[in-house]
Amino acid sequence: MGDTGSVLAMTSTPAGNPQTATARAGNFDAEALRQAVTESFDATVGQLKELVAIPGIAWPSFDPAPLSASADAVAGLVRAGGFDDVRILRCDKEDGTPGGPAVVARRPAAEGKPTILLYAHHDVQPTGDPALWETEPFTAVERDGRLFGRGTADDKAGILAHIAAYSAVTRVLGDDLGLGVTFFFEGEEEAGSPTFRSFLETHRELLRADVIVVADSSNWKVGVPALTTSLRGLVDGTIEVQVLDHAVHSGMFGGPVLDAPTLLARLIATLHDADGSVAIAGLLSRDDVSVDLTEAEYRADASVLDGVRLAGTGTIASRLWTKPALSIIGFDAPAVDAAANTLLPRARAKFSLRLAPGQDPAAAMDAVRKHVEANAPFGARVVFTPGESGNPFRTDTASKAAGFALWALGEAWGVPAVEMGIGGSIPFIADLTEVYPEVQILVTGVEDPDSRAHSANESLHLGDFRNAIIAEALLLARLNAEGLA
Repeated sequence: MGDTGSVLAMTSTPAGNPQTATARAGNFDAEALRQAVTESFDATVGQLKELVAIPGIAWPSFDPAPLSASADAVAGLVRAGGFDDVRILRCDKEDGTPGGPAVVARRPAAEGKPTILLYAHHDVQPTGDPALWETEPFTAVERDGRLFGRGTADDKAGILAHIAAYSAVTRVLGDDLGLGVTFFFEGEEEAGSPTFRSFLETHRELLRADVIVVADSSNWKVGVPALTTSLRGLVDGTIEVQVLDHAVHSGMFGGPVLDAPTLLARLIATLHDADGSVAIAGLLSRDDVSVDLTEAEYRADASVLDGVRLAGTGTIASRLWTKPALSIIGFDAPAVDAAANTLLPRARAKFSLRLAPGQDPAAAMDAVRKHVEANAPFGARVVFTPGESGNPFRTDTASKAAGFALWALGEAWGVPAVEMGIGGSIPFIADLTEVYPEVQILVTGVEDPDSRAHSANESLHLGDFRNAIIAEALLLARLNAEGLA
């Protein structure tokens, strides 16, 4: 998962919606699907362990050979699952170097049947400090009902969930399966998906589908499934304050002029009001959530120190995913141990602004620019440099595919599925919606709040992993039986 953040439930949906009875009445055998997944689950976990052992990292500073080996291994699993048309494809980056290897496999739909594209990614994050791991990062270890190792949850389990669900459906339905199925397993998501948009445009028809399932998110908690129905957008950039032509002696010249770090700090302080809410005019902000986290839950999840007051107003839930959130994530200044007694002429900071669903990123970027230019302290020169941007996302929960997904999740877990917001962003989803504007996108996942994706001791809850496979098998069977018309 490249860049998702705080999690929040919106509403809960009953496991049995008005269409449940149709699925139970004979269009397909849900219990047989459940049994098929369960019978092959040990083998599925074994395949996941084998994938975890391959340290495929797409960052330019890492050896690309394991990433290619990872793609080859995934392609082998797909072929073994019954796909004849399996390809490993790449697009070049802007600098001409090859992008990460994506595995694409396609089973065409029978006439009148929809096509579903199942997305996940096989590349993983670096391990970080090995001393923080309790087990070897690339050796999957089972303990207390969880599987530990880099990529167990993010996102090699997503790949195996897709493959295992498809395998169960083909075994149970046989020739009755007319649903078109496409696998798209990306190989550079953790590096920011640098060739994702060009890949979509190059292979537009190969990847065209009626429904896309992105298995790169989380469930609400262990034992409670979720469909992620909203994501915040993102803009970032740098703010530089210039006050002198060059550094001067702080004793000889200090007093009449303030140094650049001090002025930059004063400018940064204007980005939030006294309550800690973002104070930039023109940004969308709502407090219309139907459920909430308690302050104690948030403080525990975010590791907030005792005595630190929470920022913002309204529900904690809205502060996480329907209001903007701005952070300073980088600051250029001399290190304390190397500091000299000079007035520094320039200082620069990088900001990251999360956007509420519905916010236009270009308008948000312009709002930040106008704010910092209007609030230049003591007439200092301010240079604003825009960076990256990504659109927010909201699922149309009235769509037939979303209804089927919520039903399938509830049936698999045996408890109502939750519609969940994510405080972070998955920028490539905006590319999917722009290239395929009519597609119905469903964001699911195998993680839970204890998975620690991107961190040391990443893990996967095996019981929820099995339920995720069952849920996807039910979704595939329901789409096959009823379609989207």
